[in-house]
Formats: sequence, C-alpha cells, structure tokens
Amino acid sequence: MASVLLAFFMSILISQLNKSYKTQKVINNISFEVKCAEVFCLVGINGAGKTTLLKCILDFHKADQGTIILFGKSSRSTAARDELAYLPERFLPPYYLNGQQFLNYIFSLHKTSVDQASVNQMLDSLDLSHDILKKSVRDFSKGMAQKLGLAALLLLDKKLLILDEPMSGLDPKARALVKRQMKLAKEKGKTIFFSSHLLADVEELSDRIGILHEGTIAFCGSPEECKQKYHSKNLEDAFLKCIG
Repeated sequence: MASVLLAFFMSILISQLNKSYKTQKVINNISFEVKCAEVFCLVGINGAGKTTLLKCILDFHKADQGTIILFGKSSRSTAARDELAYLPERFLPPYYLNGQQFLNYIFSLHKTSVDQASVNQMLDSLDLSHDILKKSVRDFSKGMAQKLGLAALLLLDKKLLILDEPMSGLDPKARALVKRQMKLAKEKGKTIFFSSHLLADVEELSDRIGILHEGTIAFCGSPEECKQKYHSKNLEDAFLKCIG
C-alpha cells in the first residue's frame, strides 16, 4: 500500500528494470524515481543506455523485467502518457509541412488548441522568427528545427516533459534561451526529465541527477551531493571519478 501511495507523489517511479538486446544487457536492475515538479537529468557516456531507458519509459521498447509507473499508472497504459510530452535527440519534423502545419499537427495529436498569441510569444522566447511558420521545415537548420520542437513541447503545457539531449544543435544564445524556458517550466510546477552530455548545463538546471554507467545507476542525488561524495570541485570531475 505504501508503494502505491508513493507512486502518486512521483512523476516517474522505476523499479528493478532490465532490458537486453540479444546477449547484451543494456539496462541492469535499475531503480529510481523522479519527483513531481523537479528537474532530473540522466547523465552517461555514449552507449550507457540513456536512450534505451527513455524509450522504455515511453513504451517504445518493452522492458524484459521490472515496472515503470507514470503518475501512479503503469507506463504500458496509454493513459499514463496523457500528461507527458517528449522531444527526441534527433528531432526531424515531417519535411512536407511548414512550421505552422507542424504545430497544428502536434496540437491535433494531443487534442488541444493553442491561440496564435501564445505561439508567437513562445517563438519570441526562443528567438524564432514568426516567418518560420510559413517556411517549409525541409529548409530549417538543425537549430531551427530543434527550437520548433521545443516550442511545440512547451506549448502543450503537459505536467511531465521528457527531453533527450535538448541542447543538441543549439548555439550558445539558443542554449541560454532554452535553459530559461526550462526554469520557467519548473516554476510552473512541471517535471522535467532530460538527458545531457553538457555537465555545466546539468549542474545549473538539475535538482537531482542519475549517472547511468554500464547499464546501472552509479549515482543518484543532487549535483552538490555528487561533488561532495567524490571530493570534487566541479561536476565534470565528480562524474569522471564516479564512472571510474
């Protein structure tokens, strides 16, 4: 009963999760939680299993063992993802749409509507020209496409935002603007679960981090706790000591 009640106070609750591909074990008995209205970052080297874990949470991949609970519901249930919005690392909008058509398509998928003033305000906050709404996404740069995806995700106004490397392809100005929007989302009570290789951003944004290494959670706690545990002045040094 206590574990059931706990699940309702968590955006994500993962217990004894395992996932293998043929003979390779990618996720090895992972357990951790993401609290409501916190920013949690998943950190790890390439191949550590971050994207696989995210895909298990999103039910794109089926775990071999273990459970994933989203807002008190099994992640295998479609209803568990009603309050979730996701941006993949390699985000590519459908090439045959323009910016406005893409946003309309996303809003229709989520059965919601967003007024044009809110769309324009979000574009301004990410330094995107309103003209991109008329422009074919096939002509977007990587950074423009990434910011359009982030704009759509933020405009959906979901309780849980899952972002796989959200700063991918962004220049320093765009990164600063995206970080500002992530902080504003947290202030509004949103839960943000993201992965990143940019440890300076991780340290600035995260309430807690999970270091995923060789399929297991090597550390879970605040960036400050990580630095203290590994006697380091910065998160990068602590991370390197953690993964050995």
